[in-house]
Amino acid sequence: MDTAETPTEITFSNEVVKVTLHLDQDGRVYFQDILPVDAPPRSQGTPHFESSATPLCEVRLSGEGNSQSKTSKALVGSYVGTRLKYKAQDVSRHVNETSGVERYKTLNVTLHDEQSGITVICHLDLFPGLPVLRSSTTVSNGGKQDVVVTQVSSLAIGGLTRSKEWWADFTVSSATNTWFREAQWREMSLPDVGLDDVGVYQLNQGHLAPMSIFNVSNRGTFSTQGHLPIGMLKRRDNAETWLWQVENNGSWKWELGDWKDDIYLAATGPDSNDHDWRQKLAPGESFTSATAAVCHVFGDADAAFGALTQYRRRIRREHPDHKHLPIIFNDYMNCLMGDPTDEKILALIEPVARSGAEYFVIDAGWYADDNDWWDDVGAWEPSAKRFPMGFKNLLDKIRVAGLKPGLWVEAEVIGVRSPVANDLPPKAYFQRDGERILEKNRYQLDFRHPAVIARMDGVIDRLVTSYGVEYFKFDYNIEVTQGTDVSCSSAGAGQLAHNRAYLRWVSGLLDRYPALVIENCSSGAQRMDDAMNAVHTLQSTSDQQDPVRYAAVVAAIHTAVVPEQAATWAYPQPGWDDETNALTVVNSLVSGRVHLSGRLDLLEPRQLDLVYRGMEVYKKIRADIATAVPFWPLGFAKWHDDWLAVGLRVDDGNRNGRSDTGKPKGMCYLAVWRRGGENESCDLQFSAIEGFKDVSISLLYPELPGTTKLEVAGSGSGLRVTISSKIGARLFSVSWR
Repeated sequence: MDTAETPTEITFSNEVVKVTLHLDQDGRVYFQDILPVDAPPRSQGTPHFESSATPLCEVRLSGEGNSQSKTSKALVGSYVGTRLKYKAQDVSRHVNETSGVERYKTLNVTLHDEQSGITVICHLDLFPGLPVLRSSTTVSNGGKQDVVVTQVSSLAIGGLTRSKEWWADFTVSSATNTWFREAQWREMSLPDVGLDDVGVYQLNQGHLAPMSIFNVSNRGTFSTQGHLPIGMLKRRDNAETWLWQVENNGSWKWELGDWKDDIYLAATGPDSNDHDWRQKLAPGESFTSATAAVCHVFGDADAAFGALTQYRRRIRREHPDHKHLPIIFNDYMNCLMGDPTDEKILALIEPVARSGAEYFVIDAGWYADDNDWWDDVGAWEPSAKRFPMGFKNLLDKIRVAGLKPGLWVEAEVIGVRSPVANDLPPKAYFQRDGERILEKNRYQLDFRHPAVIARMDGVIDRLVTSYGVEYFKFDYNIEVTQGTDVSCSSAGAGQLAHNRAYLRWVSGLLDRYPALVIENCSSGAQRMDDAMNAVHTLQSTSDQQDPVRYAAVVAAIHTAVVPEQAATWAYPQPGWDDETNALTVVNSLVSGRVHLSGRLDLLEPRQLDLVYRGMEVYKKIRADIATAVPFWPLGFAKWHDDWLAVGLRVDDGNRNGRSDTGKPKGMCYLAVWRRGGENESCDLQFSAIEGFKDVSISLLYPELPGTTKLEVAGSGSGLRVTISSKIGARLFSVSWR
């Protein structure tokens, strides 16, 4: 290595964040910091950055475990990581093809391992105006022999806290995500998850760290079953927050661990230890990891998630739906529940059209002659028995009523009783050891196979061109943890390649039909990751059928998906009281995307009017929702909390601007739920209004009997809400000058 030509520091920045990489005397590269551009450099002091840093990329090859870490389960401490040396750097810029405006820029740092012959390029992306760094890694085999890669990190950062007592000063948060109970966050102390001060244990024999690792991971095709791929490290005083996510529609893992004098963060897609992933690279072949994103702010969780929300908007595929936010009616939840017929659909069309909805989606069951349709899916032909008037005639009636027709499809599975179950070649299905994988009487299609693409292209083309379908709800309701060992290096590698092929297929559909709306659903939100949401138009948020419980999902869902993509059920029922029916409407209003359902055809006029007024409110506020960022005046919702609150802030947060225009300096929409308990009032923390005397509050929905109040309370940095009904929800607008 020519030290005269090798830098000791690399900087990469945009208007708001500066990334600094450090090169040691041997040419190894580390993250030194990710800081706001106006922040003073953090002292390397004690603990020393150099002693707590981890290599920029951690790569493992078959046969190699750890060179430094005490445990081989860790994502850090690889042999290759310590051998990788700096070779070059360059910056590339990525522009919007239509406008020519820069979307993001990439710093590519090239490293080389002389022993194995592999070259590693770390891709670091920055987006204009955002304090978020996206990271991924490409490994290339430049040697003369095959190599087998068993781990490629997406992100590795050491020395996160620079705190002498990091185990006491910081907490870690993660989110469980299960069927009917999505996006439920928990905050834990670092000692409670096994991360504590190394010095406490008096490790005086040269050990780098004990075996303390806290990790969250997923394996299988349900990418967010169990947990969201998101984590947060936050100072107890809310003065500093690290927030990160892994972006893969399959297996993934992130971890925090103690490393010498501080802790590190590492993230990856599938690896060998947890996901049976190994990728063989012949000479000249390459592999690129999943992406991960990290945000570091000197502020609280609201500030970090505000930045992540804007980042998610930047990385997704552009679609007109994200600006117009049309109302979708879907006949499934607490409505037809997979049993559509001519008669039932015709009864719903008129009240749905009057609601102001713009899409009418026929959910599961339209292809089956009876309700036992689970294991015969796959042909995707409408049932003549259910629709004797002709399915196209029915969809035409939906269209005549001013509604765009949509259908539910499970594109990735074929049931064992399907007439097409044996039409495709064996390698078109997931297999292990020569046997088709069977999950809940369904076979998993492998979208790497050209026969699968040809078949499903034909299905979608037929439904679009012959029936005029303008919306698809792509559902997925089995979980395959085995992967597939067909035509690949390992079962995990086969699954990852399928995941990526599926996303390419969905992108291809939208290339052919740019106005087509495609919803991502997977037993509610069991694939609510940002690889899927960057391609699909909307994201289903839950299959929860109880609106009161659903509120806890809604109050936290913006930690996982941006408001204009968060499709949330509003399913009023004739047997519910007005407060409950209004609550289910508020759920969808504040989530950002209305998924209207329920038996509108059976509601009394008074009940229908309550629903219709909610839809009118939504149409007035939806343009603001498309650019709003979330905040949580009560912190993240807990499943059994009596009071819940979430806000969508519309203004840009700049108090010094716009005063000469007469417009409000700030404005937000605020939803509050009361779900029992004896207290009729609750205090909300809302520091945005502190110092402003002119605070205007309006109740947007609903107007029902009883007491409802929202008023400035305390020292002027909070609000007090009163709802006299034990079960109730209210949507307010709050503005301040």
